[in-house]
Amino acid sequence: MRFYSNGKLLLTGEYLVLNGALSLALPSIYGQYLEVHNNNSNVIKWTSYDKSNRIWFECELNKENLNIIYSSSKNICKTIIKLITSIREIKPEFLKLTGSIIKTELTFSKDWGLGSSSTLISNFSKFAGINPFELNNKIFNGSGYDIACADSKSSLLYKLNNGKRVIKNVKYNPPFKENLYLVYLNKKQNSLNEIKKFKRNISSKIGTSEISDITKKIILCKDQSDFNFLIKEHEKIVSRIISRKRIKEKLFKDFDGEIKSLGAWGGDFVLVSASKSKPKYYFKRKGYNSIFKLNEVVYI
Repeated sequence: MRFYSNGKLLLTGEYLVLNGALSLALPSIYGQYLEVHNNNSNVIKWTSYDKSNRIWFECELNKENLNIIYSSSKNICKTIIKLITSIREIKPEFLKLTGSIIKTELTFSKDWGLGSSSTLISNFSKFAGINPFELNNKIFNGSGYDIACADSKSSLLYKLNNGKRVIKNVKYNPPFKENLYLVYLNKKQNSLNEIKKFKRNISSKIGTSEISDITKKIILCKDQSDFNFLIKEHEKIVSRIISRKRIKEKLFKDFDGEIKSLGAWGGDFVLVSASKSKPKYYFKRKGYNSIFKLNEVVYI
């Protein structure tokens, strides 16, 4: 059996999506495969491959009690055990009846923050025949926008309304898309830790309506200068809420255009709205070599 799920980017609403802000989510062209084969052993043999087909993690577990026989990383193995245990709370016989050979394969760099965890949850939910949002809540308890992206090839308006998901397919295809880029900041952020910090420290009412309004305007925006104004305002609001400097102010003050953080601030990708058509030299000169046009990475 073989399954596939898309990765994700959150164009608007980072952090505030957890509090019900209307957010614009973009499924990525890149994702993760899951392949499962049964055998007559008493073992679950797991191997994870990166986008270059190199093994980056492997483990073996007893299929009955999930005791670790071998693991190249105990922390990652604990997450896998939690994944299987959570599924067994819904389907008690999951991966118990036969031995299994499990292979995962990313089509993006595992450091990019495009959703190695959410695509794994989505794939395993397909395999187990369960609700991926329920499984996600058991393991990470995030907003779930990344789970919504995993099975979509359309941009999504995503909102949590009193704990219930409101998801709408939208066509996001701005006329200035050729001037929009993604730049990887050479540092992967831990989304789970950021979620915990935010939930612990931030009031649920601050900034939600403002971010929702910006999301609505960005969907309709046809002019790049207006778009730049909107993403700068978005950055100012989140900056004030989480008490961190805007990424442009911190790293790229002299850039001709506007820059917006995506996801947990301080790492992963940023969105670049360039006034000039070829900004790659600017970022490479500063040591950032992973630069893509937005429409090379996400479905728009």
